[in-house]
Amino acid sequence: MGQEIGRQEIGPDDLERFARRLAEETDYACAAHARDEFSNRGPVAGFELEAWLVDRQFRPIPRNLEFLDTLGSALVVPELSRFNVEFNGTPRALQGSALSDLEKELLATWRQAQRVAAEGGMSLVAVGTLPTLREADLTLANMTPFRRYELLNQQVLQWRGGRPLRLSITGIDQLTTVHSDVMLEAAATSFQVHLQMPARDAARAYNASLLLAAPLVALSANSPLLFGKALWHETRIPLFEQAVDCCHPDFPCCRRVTFGAGYLVEPTDDFVANVRRYQVLLPFSLPDPLSAYAHLRLHNGTIWRWIRMLIGFDDDSTAHFRVEQRVMPAGPSLIDMIANAAFYYGAACGLVRQDVPPESGLSFAQIRDNFYRAARDGLAAPLLWLDGRRRSAADLLQQQLLPLATEGLAELKLDASDRERYLAVIAGRLRRRRNGAVWQLAHFARHGDLSRLTADYIEQQSRLQPVHEWPL
Repeated sequence: MGQEIGRQEIGPDDLERFARRLAEETDYACAAHARDEFSNRGPVAGFELEAWLVDRQFRPIPRNLEFLDTLGSALVVPELSRFNVEFNGTPRALQGSALSDLEKELLATWRQAQRVAAEGGMSLVAVGTLPTLREADLTLANMTPFRRYELLNQQVLQWRGGRPLRLSITGIDQLTTVHSDVMLEAAATSFQVHLQMPARDAARAYNASLLLAAPLVALSANSPLLFGKALWHETRIPLFEQAVDCCHPDFPCCRRVTFGAGYLVEPTDDFVANVRRYQVLLPFSLPDPLSAYAHLRLHNGTIWRWIRMLIGFDDDSTAHFRVEQRVMPAGPSLIDMIANAAFYYGAACGLVRQDVPPESGLSFAQIRDNFYRAARDGLAAPLLWLDGRRRSAADLLQQQLLPLATEGLAELKLDASDRERYLAVIAGRLRRRRNGAVWQLAHFARHGDLSRLTADYIEQQSRLQPVHEWPL
């Protein structure tokens, strides 16, 4: 979805051609994996961070193309809305100083981006849902003027038979609204972490990522407010699931944003499911060879599972599998996000290396239930774990998963100073029971002022301190 697709129009034969080529590429991927042709490089780490541009009143400002043109960084690219941008991290082998190298690169890019934003009377903020956002900001006039976004909106509404999208979320408060386009998606911004594993371990890594989704979303929750309402601790989850709903009342469908349908046996399983279950939204024929998987990747980019398997390419052009862990929101601070990534990498690699696949200990239905409980209630959510016990997410993280992550990072031979620094952030957050959502809700309860909340949030984020150390 990050690739512009040109100005061509969709013709009557495009869907058939795309579907045929998609099936061919999917069969090719399955056969290539069976022949052991996918990369066995890994683990390799990377990330994408979506951020907001705001004006001096802390309101979203739709000037991303102007900002990006001035910044001129290949690591920062447009997003769906004109007030969002995406920061990318250079992929790094997960060893030695990889974690601190990711943070240093992000910090350098972030500081330069903040300088450019300030020169234009703007600021950048990394937060899951911007507290000062109004529904009136989410119009097509504020969509980034790229063909792929225009067509995505057209196709979603066409598959819905022209019906508007309905958003309904019941949490601390209740929000119900109707929106006429896909711009609701722009209200949800993420810190998406990538984990490339050797092909032989890719399905295990995906399954481990499913198991960890609930604890991760509870640990990192930072999206409790939307349109002035206090909703779920991670409101981003129900918001995004409803923002691009393509279902039509006259025919069956599969929702495009879901927790998924089950554990994987082979890393290609979701690609096969994509062909069988999901209508094509962007049916553009591309000239690439089968081995480029261009149609498979474009189609996969319009199906937003919270944990998504991707095909990418090593420096030598060998195709690889990597897991995109999409459950974490943007923010609160840069060190919080890298600490979240460190925890995820350590815990996921620890689960992959267990002799008995841990996914055999919990059914898919149980981990899906965990996920939505965690999104709704954050660190207080009662989660079921592999030992058959149900405990709060905070207790599970503190007692079981933080030690697992510690062992996993040590096995990866990451620098001891990095391991201690980032996991100390996680330990401090759990000790104080304060993530970004808890901080925002406490601030809002005390002051009741969304502009002040956003101003104080930006000020604290600029200090580069973890959120459990932020004053209220």
